[in-house]
Amino acid sequence: MVSFEEFQDMMEEIVQTFPEDFFRELNGGVFARRHPKYHPESVDHDLFIMGEYSRQYHLGRFIVIYYGSFMQVYGHLSKEELRRPLRKVLLHEFRHHLESLAGEYDLEIEDAIEIAQYRERHGNGRDL
Repeated sequence: MVSFEEFQDMMEEIVQTFPEDFFRELNGGVFARRHPKYHPESVDHDLFIMGEYSRQYHLGRFIVIYYGSFMQVYGHLSKEELRRPLRKVLLHEFRHHLESLAGEYDLEIEDAIEIAQYRERHGNGRDL
């Protein structure tokens, strides 16, 4: 299993490969939290939040990546194998950030559709 410190280093390495424009107005940066985070719609703790983009009045704009969630889902992968899903989640969260700056919400809609499909699969198909 990849340690929290190794995970943070890997995350930093990946983030440093992104274009400078990605970081415009991301005043809170990108950081990792140790604990896993479950999605509120999770059935039997089977749906993890891997990362979140947040914009808060007092704290600004930032991205959080949940190490604990990654370890629950991808803990069996080697450090090198973990890079791919971590990069994918980072790009997903940066897309939220960039769409927010542009006043677009396409990814939020895609995410809501995925949650609705999850609900359907788990017999929990209430309206969004």
